[in-house]
Parts: sequence; C-alpha cells; structure tokens
Amino acid sequence: MIATRIARIRARLAAEGVDALLVTQPSNVRYMSGFTAGHDATLLISGSAALLATDFRYYEQAERQAPDYGLFKLTKGLAEAFSDLAREAGARRVAFESTHLTYALHQELAKVEGVELAPIKGWVEELRAVKSPDELALMRRAVAISDAVIAALPELLQPGMTEKQLAWRIESFMHEHGADEPSFPIIAAGGPNGAMAHAVPSERPLVPGEPIVLDLGARVEGYCSDLTRTVCIGQPDARFREIYAIVLQAQQTAEAGIKAGLLGKDADALARQVIVEAGYGEAFGHGLGHGVGLDIHERPGAGARSEDRLEPGMAVTVEPGIYLPGWGGVRIEDLVVVTEGGVEILSAATKDPVVVVR
Repeated sequence: MIATRIARIRARLAAEGVDALLVTQPSNVRYMSGFTAGHDATLLISGSAALLATDFRYYEQAERQAPDYGLFKLTKGLAEAFSDLAREAGARRVAFESTHLTYALHQELAKVEGVELAPIKGWVEELRAVKSPDELALMRRAVAISDAVIAALPELLQPGMTEKQLAWRIESFMHEHGADEPSFPIIAAGGPNGAMAHAVPSERPLVPGEPIVLDLGARVEGYCSDLTRTVCIGQPDARFREIYAIVLQAQQTAEAGIKAGLLGKDADALARQVIVEAGYGEAFGHGLGHGVGLDIHERPGAGARSEDRLEPGMAVTVEPGIYLPGWGGVRIEDLVVVTEGGVEILSAATKDPVVVVR
C-alpha cells in the first residue's frame, strides 16, 4: 500500500518536472509512510529515494513503522540538514506543501544553495480523498463506537447533568469501547447553546424537553468517525418536531441524491433546497459536509461553493442543520461512502430524537 502511494507521487513528480516532494503535514506524513509520529518527521520523496527525517527519539519507531523509507537521522534542525537531505535524495528542484510549510521554515530552506523550492498544493490530499478498503475498515470500527454512544444514551444522559458532564461521559464511554481518542472535542449543547454550530460544552444543566445537539467521533488507529444526533430528554414540543422533521428530510434527500460524479456544491444544494423551501434558509449557515479520514476535516468539500467532484470511495459527512438563536439547533449527521450509484451510509445510530432515561 505505501509503495503504491510512493509510486503515485513519483509519477506526479515526473509529470510536474520536479525532482522531489517535501512532505511536512503530519497526516500526510503518516499516510505516505505509515509513521504515526507525523508531527515529528518530514518526508522527502524523489525518483530514486524515499527518506524519513526524524530525531533520536523516533529512530526505532520509524524503522519499524516505515520500512519503505530510508531513515535520515536528524541531529540538528531540518533547515540545517536540508542540504544533506536533498543531496541524499538526488534532488535539486523540490516541491513543498505550500499550505502547510510555515513561512519561517520556508525562509530558512530557501537559503540552502543548490536547491530550488517549488510550491504545490494538495498532491497527497488528492490521494487521501479516496479511501482504500483497509482505511474504510478502520473507519467502520470508529463509526461503530460512535453508534454505540447513541444506543447507550438512556444510561449516559440524565436530567440536570451539565453539558460538560455529558461530554466527559461520552468520551469515557468511547475509550472503554475501543477508541484511541475522540476525533475532535465532543459537542454537547442543550437548549439555546445548540444554536451555536460548534458550541463548547458548558456548566449549563440539560433540561427535559429541550433539543440537545450531540456531535462526536472516535479515532481508531488514526482514522476518524463523525456523527451528530439531536435528542430530547422525554417528549419534545411542537417546534422541536417541526424543525427536526425539516432537517431529517433535508438529510434524507441528500443521501438519496448523492452519487459519484456530483460536485460538492450540488450535493449541498440537495439538502439546502429543502431547508430554504421550508423558510429556514438563513438558519443553515454551514456546508452540507466534508471529507473524513486521518483528519476530521479533509477533502472533498461538500459546501455551497465546493468544486470538488465526488468519486467512489470518498468518505463524506451529510450534516444539514437549522440554528435559531435563543431557542437552539437541530443537526443530523451521518458518515457515508460515495459509490457509483449513490452512497453507503456507515452511520447506523437511531434518528429517533426521544431519549427515555433510565
């Protein structure tokens, strides 16, 4: 698998007329090498060499996890070692990830004599966007943990507990059921706080009858899940049922219409039209979804301006929402995999919003 990824980058090097690619974005380092400490490593891939540069703390780990790479032992900073690294790779014109390399480090690397830097964007991200069967298997495991959280809500959720307490219970539950860590900080937002799409759990108590937005995900061997359900302790009121029905229809419409070949903006429009026609267009202020994989937000995009074309094997979220300041919000999110004729919905958690606590 890693060898195939290296070969694809080498083909890109030849097509673009550069000698090597410097990989610095941590998830890209992991994807291209298998080395899990991507924050402390840099890759240089040329037509004749594949080198992983890291320091003493990671030598043994790198040798074990990245056997397709030669180990370049850093005894000083990357900038000071860059000339030797490029020479070992036989590279004079080096492409770098312009959206990830810091300005300060670029300035240092640019001082190295005999090496020319060429900015590029998205080479590795384009490969990452289409998931392999092995990647999807890990994501399915992560999705199963998220689904289990929703199934356990009658035990986890209690009236009067705070948003923070619920978020901690969810995180603990995910660890106990096989998650390495959450994919992102868990959102547990009750009542008016749910009107903030990315609310931070607070000391506010959860009140029966109010909408509670739960956005959570697990990470398994690097790969993420992403799931949102909006629930209510006991029976919701008529307004909740109205808003919930609109969001659910928007999500189901999108999931029924998404397929390979569709642009991200056209996928977004499937759900957005439902919400606009219901009179709540201004209350749906974010995109329909985003890619998920080693990062919780990655390619492809599925927002109102996204020109990304959906391809079979891409994993994306479908998460329309309506947010009403002073009242709260409703968001429903599944993780799906694009197929030729539609999508495979990975998320299996119930969409019944009523939680009867035990």
